[in-house]
Amino acid sequence: MFNTPLVLSFALVLSSPLIFLYGPKILVHNRHPEIDVDDIALLHRAATLDYAHKRHNWGGISVVSRLGTTNQRKKIAFLFLTNTDLHFAPLWERFFSGHGDLFNIYIHADPTADVASPGGVFDGRFIPAMETERASPSLISAARRLLATAIIDDPLNSYFAVVSQNCIPLHSFNFLYKSLFSSKYESFIEILSDEPQLWDRYIARGESVMLPEVPFDSFRVGSQFFVLTRNHARLVIRDRKLWRKFKLPCLNKDSCYPEEHYFPTLLSLEDPNGCTHYTLTRVNWTGSVDGHPHTYYPSEISPELIHELRESNNTYSHMFARKFSPDCLKPLMDIADKVIFWD
Repeated sequence: MFNTPLVLSFALVLSSPLIFLYGPKILVHNRHPEIDVDDIALLHRAATLDYAHKRHNWGGISVVSRLGTTNQRKKIAFLFLTNTDLHFAPLWERFFSGHGDLFNIYIHADPTADVASPGGVFDGRFIPAMETERASPSLISAARRLLATAIIDDPLNSYFAVVSQNCIPLHSFNFLYKSLFSSKYESFIEILSDEPQLWDRYIARGESVMLPEVPFDSFRVGSQFFVLTRNHARLVIRDRKLWRKFKLPCLNKDSCYPEEHYFPTLLSLEDPNGCTHYTLTRVNWTGSVDGHPHTYYPSEISPELIHELRESNNTYSHMFARKFSPDCLKPLMDIADKVIFWD
């Protein structure tokens, strides 16, 4: 007869390596179903990239492209975060036309939405995606996945612009490019500290859950659509400390919008002087409904609207605007060359 306790002990010893190897993946998957295990490897790979052997003298950017060329012109990575088709693809196509060596496109499309590729410059630019939901950590995960992919894909990506399917450009590509690369190397991200309901949002997971990493006086809010430098993009994908807090489930769903707090809070804590504290994406919150900004419809599209949306109280003009209904495409295309891309 076998000694049962002895057999159990022996089996436990034999299974220990398997538990060590697979246990963390199982635990991560079960505790945070919105986080794909693949993200761990992706973020780690992006965070540990080292271009120290060949760095440019401004911003620490490598001068060797992913194709092995010696083109030293820096690029803008456009990160599309969407859960519908890219209705304004023709407008963006015209925006990008003639500038193929100065930009890259990456698209995170919610797989449950069955988003179709519009082709053209968007062809082959979809990255492996996860299901996303408004007012949840999944939107932070999707943005981090886009940033990590863009960092790995091309060392010449120097600015990273997050836009949605409802965003449109307000200027030509040349205007945007010259504005970014003739400016101080900083991130254009909204960082606000005195907004109403900030306390309610802070305690949405519990009154002291964010402590000690994020005291209330360090909690910030801002638009989830921003333009980050490469240095700040790498800072985001390397972060573990704040991410552990912001991915926790909310007790009060009505006051929980982690995607509007994680990025401004992290950058405010780590490098406030390296950020403008304002975004380049114009949003009209007048008459907002259920937390959504004003949606523009075809009857509102005009040259006057474009000029109005460009206006800013800050140093730079707004470069993008949201949000627009899909049927705005035709009136926008009608004024694209003579208004939108005429700087």
